[in-house]
Amino acid sequence: MRKLLIALGIVFVLGLVFVGVVVGNYNGLVNRSQAVDAQWAQVENVYQRRADLVPNLVATVSGAANFEKSTLTDITEARASVGSVRLPEGSAPTDPAQLAAFEQAQNRLGSALSRLLVVVERYPDLKATANFQTLQAQLEGAENRIAVERGRYNEIARDYNSAIKRIPAVFFAAALGFDSKAYFSAKPGAEDAPKVDFDFGGQPAPQS
Repeated sequence: MRKLLIALGIVFVLGLVFVGVVVGNYNGLVNRSQAVDAQWAQVENVYQRRADLVPNLVATVSGAANFEKSTLTDITEARASVGSVRLPEGSAPTDPAQLAAFEQAQNRLGSALSRLLVVVERYPDLKATANFQTLQAQLEGAENRIAVERGRYNEIARDYNSAIKRIPAVFFAAALGFDSKAYFSAKPGAEDAPKVDFDFGGQPAPQS
């Protein structure tokens, strides 16, 4: 009888240890998942900040005589494509295809904005206006923040993804709904923020 009680006691203690390990790891994964979602919200915020600059930027440059209308059309359509991408609300995407579609739309808008700023080089009067200079500075700041926040997101998501694949979390993480978070794709030079100050040193601007 005494041996049975000792065995039951050992089983009970081991059970408590197991539960403690699982609960501790679960709470840790919750915190990591929340950190990823919070950083994703910050990524969305900086992308939205850039998108919010577009209407004022378009309105400013559209007043210039003979300004290339196709450039403005490209920006307007690119901004619309960004708004058409649907992602889960309140959490970072777990589907790489969804994040790829989001990134593709954002890259399209970024490219359209870059082309517009190249074209503006042909309009020195427009480029010299205070309103345009302010918008260009705000856009440059937005691009810098995008690069920074994307990098931070990838780091936090990588930390979380590693945690759910480590023992003992790997045995229960998926069953409890802890799915891997998708990453932004890494490209050569992606660690450098895009430059939006196109100064050609008096040379003719590239043709778009």
